[in-house]
Amino acid sequence: MESKEAVKLLGFWVSPFSFRVEWALRLKGVEYEYIEEDIFNKSPLLLELNPVHKKVPVLIHGDKVILESFIILEYIDETWKQFPILPKDPYDRAMARFWAKFAEEKFWKNAWRALWTVGEDKEMHLKEAVESLQKIEQELIKGKSKFFGGESIGYLDIALGWISYWLPVLEEVGSMTIADPIQFPATAGWTENFSHHPMVKDKLPPRDEMVVYFQWRRKEKGAQMASARKG
Repeated sequence: MESKEAVKLLGFWVSPFSFRVEWALRLKGVEYEYIEEDIFNKSPLLLELNPVHKKVPVLIHGDKVILESFIILEYIDETWKQFPILPKDPYDRAMARFWAKFAEEKFWKNAWRALWTVGEDKEMHLKEAVESLQKIEQELIKGKSKFFGGESIGYLDIALGWISYWLPVLEEVGSMTIADPIQFPATAGWTENFSHHPMVKDKLPPRDEMVVYFQWRRKEKGAQMASARKG
């Protein structure tokens, strides 16, 4: 029986982790209240609900609080059964989790660090990001389908959705190329399919504002690194 309890989401306007949750809720047709957080001036509500990590996203379902975007995705899938996003087969489900974790730990972190590092550090992170994407590309080729989840969007597509929209902004701001469409044609095709999906294309942050934001973060991180070297 579908839950009728109120759903609220604490997020941040440019966070791909918050958007994962919104995409899943939209795919499921779940009504929710979105509450914008300032992650640089955290509200008492966020600190109360997530005292451990003090981060978004935070999903509130009735009197239950669920943290961490991947865990929230699974909670959403198990609570609202319509439009399943996790594979039914246990092995396929395990593989989807594996690749989501891989992309987070290897691809996202290196692409993010390549944005604001310089010199040899930047080259190292770029190299590792490209190597990570090569493995993801092979998964797409192996699947021979429109999405990671087959012919419809699934858990892994939502988990890696940032690649379709956030990565090009990081590349532009960081003056770098990671997802070369010639080198990664399957990823380029998937990016097109995912970013134009009706549940996704109308739920994306303004690109021009993202560029300004990541330019600021790059400058801020660079200043922190320079200060650390002097110290």
